[in-house]
This record gives sequence, structure tokens and C-alpha cells, in this order.
Amino acid sequence: MSEMITADLVDLDLSADTKEAAARSLAERMVAQGRVTDLDGFLADVAAREAQMPTGLDGGIGIPHCRSAHVTEPTLAFGRAAQGIDFGAADGPADLVFLIAAPAGADSDHLTILSSLARQLMDAEFTGALRSADDAERAAALIRGDAEVAEQADEVTEAAEAAEAAEAAYTDEVTGGLTEGPTDGPTDERAGERADEPTGEDGGTPFKIVAVTSCPTGIAHTYMAAESLENAGREAGVEVVVETQGSAGFTRLDPAVVAAADGVIFAHDVPVRDKERFAGKPTVDVGVKAGINRPTELIAEVRGKAERGEVSSGAAAAPVDRAGDEGDSYGTKLRKWLMSGVSYMVPFVAAGGLLIALGFAIGGYEISEAQSVAEHFVWTEAASWAALLFQVGGLAFSFLVPVLAGYIAYGMADRPGLVPGFVGGAVAVQINAGFLGGLAAGLIAGATVMAIQKVRIPAVLRGIMPVVVIPLISSAVVGFLMFLVVGKPIASLQSGLSDWLESLTGANAIILGVILGLMMCFDLGGPLNKVAYAFAVGGLGANATEGNLKVMAAVMAAGMVPPLAMALATTVRGKLFTKAERENGKAAWVLGASFITEGAIPFAAADPLRVIPASMAGGAVTGALTMGFGATLRAPHGGIFVVPLIGQPLLYLVAIVAGTCVTAGLVILLKGMRRTGPEQAPAKAGEAVSAKAAESKKEPVAAA
Repeated sequence: MSEMITADLVDLDLSADTKEAAARSLAERMVAQGRVTDLDGFLADVAAREAQMPTGLDGGIGIPHCRSAHVTEPTLAFGRAAQGIDFGAADGPADLVFLIAAPAGADSDHLTILSSLARQLMDAEFTGALRSADDAERAAALIRGDAEVAEQADEVTEAAEAAEAAEAAYTDEVTGGLTEGPTDGPTDERAGERADEPTGEDGGTPFKIVAVTSCPTGIAHTYMAAESLENAGREAGVEVVVETQGSAGFTRLDPAVVAAADGVIFAHDVPVRDKERFAGKPTVDVGVKAGINRPTELIAEVRGKAERGEVSSGAAAAPVDRAGDEGDSYGTKLRKWLMSGVSYMVPFVAAGGLLIALGFAIGGYEISEAQSVAEHFVWTEAASWAALLFQVGGLAFSFLVPVLAGYIAYGMADRPGLVPGFVGGAVAVQINAGFLGGLAAGLIAGATVMAIQKVRIPAVLRGIMPVVVIPLISSAVVGFLMFLVVGKPIASLQSGLSDWLESLTGANAIILGVILGLMMCFDLGGPLNKVAYAFAVGGLGANATEGNLKVMAAVMAAGMVPPLAMALATTVRGKLFTKAERENGKAAWVLGASFITEGAIPFAAADPLRVIPASMAGGAVTGALTMGFGATLRAPHGGIFVVPLIGQPLLYLVAIVAGTCVTAGLVILLKGMRRTGPEQAPAKAGEAVSAKAAESKKEPVAAA
């Protein structure tokens, strides 16, 4: 592969007077060298990048750059303009112009070289050497970092230092050594210590900052901001560790480093990956150019926030961002991967399922036989609107299994897992493997991508791995396994499960209802709850059987019980609950009625040994009654607001009321027993106990 920059790509007398003219002049040199195939197309890409954010930097530097399909290999052209060119920097025009051209699929090795250049631009000696370079070959060698040039630079530096030392000695001799003193040595030692290992202002542990830098193309600003922050940190005696989220990929900061940090700086123009890692710390959030131009101010700002105790709340992480943390057991990782898929699947379930249910409610069950609304739609007919709702809902619902599989794979292998995950999920739909097939496809896709990523790849192929090689190989492997190996047995299992649900009657149905009710109420929206819910919605759709609809009804009814029961208990016996719990109880009425089981979590967190068993008892009662009554439900969500879509609606409501009363009664009973235990029993009749003595008697119990 050619050198990234040669003498032919250097113009030490750049005569352009605008940034567009400068870019064109340097790009023409790239075209002449065969590095750019379409001059106008490439310049359009440069202009588009420039429109996002000016590329001028303080210190007289302009770095127009872009990734373009018209670039054959990573290339850098350099121009030196005596008159200066305006690239939008705050301190004026630029005399050093670097045009960076990266192919659309640039490999990580060359991107690393470009990032190294970006860091060098923050070095005054490097830019000074470029300004004084007298020929193009020397300038190109300086940028490449050739060893010979580096030695020459060292010789120049040593000569300058020797001259400074001689001048200082002469000054001392003339002034009679007035500049000497006992503090000179220690001062130099402290300076050296500060350069190598920052220390605090009091000589103790230094203030520690972690930072993240990123820019839209991830080529230059990302690494320049990192270098600028690190340099400013050394000058201020602050320890700064930077995570660069650039085009060459990024390595996450060690969790121990993040945990030990006293503050955080985000200098970015694109979203920070895994931002929740830094929650709870003093944080400064700015654009990437601020990290380059005013790092000292940012460090001072984050230190000020730390002194005032200002911290960021942080945003909750998406499930996929939390999946598979280092140190987790395999079982924990597996649970997180599955939860990732389920969590991303739920919005499709809610949208598609409710639209299907509304279509049935308006047009009746025969609406499933209606012709496509694209071919026949009458604006004034309710049947046409019902068909529209049903068909849109059916399309949304058809994504359920592919999304489940895709985001399970995403949780395991990040973005490369999406394509094989979605492909595997689509195969599961085609062979009628259903929800179970989606689970298998997601796990197979994630495992396949993880295996491919462990193979050592030549540097020349790394750029095409994520966009060509990994999707190609992993999709082929997953498709083969799902079509010919594991798909058919899973489809048979899914079919058998549906037949079994359809055949359930009497005691068997009631037992299943009890199990589903217990699962829904055990962890109040946690993994077990989501497993039961996913099992139910996996059987929904236009072709759902009677057994599938009974399961959905039992699951939603049981999930409504815990928050409704807590609301009822706080209303009936408010004295058993704290003021905050009574307020939560008011909101729990709405949450429970809307099928949001998590509404009971505040009560379970405060008193799990009483609330959770009581909730499970009520959920089991509701699940059993719902299955016993033969209630059905086509909507996957909605609570009491979809009662018109429920089969046997009155009996369904009776089951919910019964379970709510059981849970509320048990909670009141258990909490009442705690209040009237032997150690807190009231004084016997006739026994004079003063208020003060009674209060002192309670203190040991409260402490216990």
C-alpha cells in the first residue's frame, strides 16, 4: 500500500484564498496520484462534512476531511498558505491546511495513523517544524514521522537547549549568581514529577477525570480533543484518561478507572456510547471543538462541579447496552441477552397487537379475510377502516420474532449481530417456528458473530469485515442452521405447544393459570414476568388459537393484580403504610388498570417478604379463575381499556377483583401482624404506662 502522504501531495506555497479553493487545489493533487476517482464528488463530500461543523482549529490549522466512496485509499495532502485561509477558527485564518481523505471502508490501521496525526497537531514543535520546512519531501517525512527526520528534529532541539543553557550560564556569571538558590533543585524535581505523574495541589492524590471524545467522522477532531485534554491535565496536575470513540473503533475505559474518577468530560458531536457508565459523577458535556480549544476551562469547570457536589443523574441504559458485562456468569449474561430481545420486541407487540384487536372490534373476526386495503378501500365504510387497522397491525406484528432474534444477537455481539439475527428471525417466521424459533435464531446469530470476531484477520480485510464479511458468513450459517438443522424440530415443538394449549380444559387449564399468575407476580416486571408475558404474546396474531387467547387473558389479568391490590390496601388501611406509600397507592390505581405491573415495585422494595408472597397468591387466584372461566384476549396490552376485546368480560373482571382482594387482604393481615406483635403489644388493662415509657419501649424494636 502507498504511503499516506508523499512529496507530490505537499504544496508549500498554497495560493488559495478560500477554504473551497484550498480543498480543490489539494484534491487535484490526490486525483493526479490516483487517490481520488471523482474530483467533484469528493469535494461535495468534503463540503458536506464542512457544513456539519467548521474544521478550523486554534493555532492556524485547518483540517478539512471526510469519508468518501470516491477515495481509493487513505490519503493526506498538506498545504502551507502564506496569506492564511479562513476555516472558521476563533483565533483567525489557518496557514497549515491538511486535507484528509478516507475511503468509505477504511481499515483500522490507517485510521489509527490519521488519529496519530491529529494528536501531533496539538504539539507546537511539530507544527513549528512544518512552518519552517524548506522542501516538500521534508514536510511529507515530518508528517509521516520518519525516523531520520525525527533525529534531525532532536538535534535541532538539543542545539536550542544548549544555546539556552549557555545564555543562562552567561547571565548567572554577569549577575553574580543571583538566580541561584536552594529552591531551584526541588522546583525542577516537582516539575518533573508533575510531568510524569500528576499530583494534587496538596501533594496528595491527584484529581482524576475520565473523558470521552467523538466527532461525526471520527478521524481528526476526536483524537485532537483527546490530546488537548491530556496535555491540559498534565499542566494542571490532573490525571486525565480519555476514551476516543472514533472510526477506528474504541476500547471502553476500565470500569475501575471510571469508578475512581472524580469527574467526567464529554467532548462530542455524536452520541456517547454507554453513557450510563458515568452516571452519578460531576459532568461537563460540550462539543468536540471545545475539548480542543479550551481544555483548561473544561477541567476547571468539572473540578468546580465536584467541589459543589453537582452530579449527573445519567440516563437509564438500554437493555442491550447493559448486556454481558465483564464478570457476569454465563447464566446472568444469557438472561440479559434474552431480556434485550424481549424489551425491544414489546413496542412491536403493543402496536401490532392493539391494532389487530381494534380491527377485530370494529369489523368482527371475519375482517381477517378482507382483501388488501391497497386494492380496495372505501372511505365511508367502517369495514375498510377495520381492515386497515388489522392489516397495519398484522405487518407490525410480523416483525415480532425477527426483532426478538435481532436484538438478542445485538445484545451478544453488538451491531454485527443485527443482520444474522433478523435473518434468523425471518426464517423462524417462514417455517412457523414462532417465539421459540426467534429465541434460538438470536442466540445462534450472536454466537456465530462472536466466533467470527475471534478469528485473526489480515489488516487489509478489517475495513470490510463489519459491512461485508461478517453479515455474509453469519447470515449464511444462521440460515443453514435454522432451515435445515434446528428450525424444523423447534417448529414441531411450537406446533405441539399450541395444540396442547388448545386442548387444555378443566383442571389442566387452571393449573397453567396458577403457574402463569405466579410468574407474573414473582418479580413484578422482572425477567420471570417478561418470560411469562413473552410466552403469551408469542401465540398472538391473526391465526391465534383459542388456547393462545386464554393464555394472554390470564397473563394480563394476573399482571394487573399487584398494583391494584397495593392501591386498595393503602385506601382501606392507610395507617399501615408510610405517607410516601399512600401517595404511590394513588398512582397504583391507574398503573394497575393499565397493566403496568411495575406499579407495585415501590411497595415490594420497602417490604418484600410481605408484598411479594401476597402478590403471588392474588396472581395465582386470578390466573386460575381466568383460565377456568375461559376468558380470551386478543390485545397484548391495555388493561381494563381493552375490556370490549375480551371474551367473557364480566367474568374476567371478577377474576381480577378476586385476585386484588386476596392480595390486599394478605398484605393488610401481614402488616397488621407486624404492628401487633408481642414486642409491640399495647399495655395490659389497668397497667399505667406513661407516654414516655411507651416510647422508650418501642425504640429497641425500631432499631432492630
